[in-house]
Amino acid sequence: MSQPTQSPQHTATGLGGSPIGDYLGELAAKVPAPGGGAVAALHAAQGAALVAMVARYTTRAKDAEHRPVIDRIIESADTARHRALALADADADAFTAVGAAYKLPKGTDSEAAARSAAIHDALLEAARVPAAVIDEADGILTLAAELLPIGNPNVVTDIGAAAAAARAAAVTSQLNIEINVVSLPDEQAAAFTEVLARIQEITARADSLHQEVLHAVRGG
Repeated sequence: MSQPTQSPQHTATGLGGSPIGDYLGELAAKVPAPGGGAVAALHAAQGAALVAMVARYTTRAKDAEHRPVIDRIIESADTARHRALALADADADAFTAVGAAYKLPKGTDSEAAARSAAIHDALLEAARVPAAVIDEADGILTLAAELLPIGNPNVVTDIGAAAAAARAAAVTSQLNIEINVVSLPDEQAAAFTEVLARIQEITARADSLHQEVLHAVRGG
């Protein structure tokens, strides 16, 4: 098996640059964030990283004819990974903002109005972040499907793992959108209808790619 080329430095860091163990400790703690939304974004980041890794293993001499496509996939996957990591932080911030808005005073009419507006804005942002994660999951699946027929067969299972990670990112994000739009006005909640409608198509694509990888592994 060839070695990866132009690979980024390997580090044991996760959300916000903290060690993975510390991040998981925060996730397990009785604190508002990080939570499921950040996990969804990290699923997307891992899926993108796996796509990039497989692509880097597909830079052998025998892969020369595919090198322009492979280079583009590497660049796109690396960029998607960075965006997804940023969304993990954004989701934690958004959820924290929701909690803070609900704690605002409401003793007077003006305070109640300000609190209501703050809750509305925080919930809207809390729905926008997972919607962006779904976009990332969609793009990662596209890259994974493009890579499958030309990727190094020695690491083909990691394409399936990338598809599974992207699927998890999408379905988890769906839950977070659904819970937040319930409290939004109908016209604003409707703005998320299209992205939610894509979930079924995304999961179907991920499942199909998973089956294609199994077929390749089993020598079908």
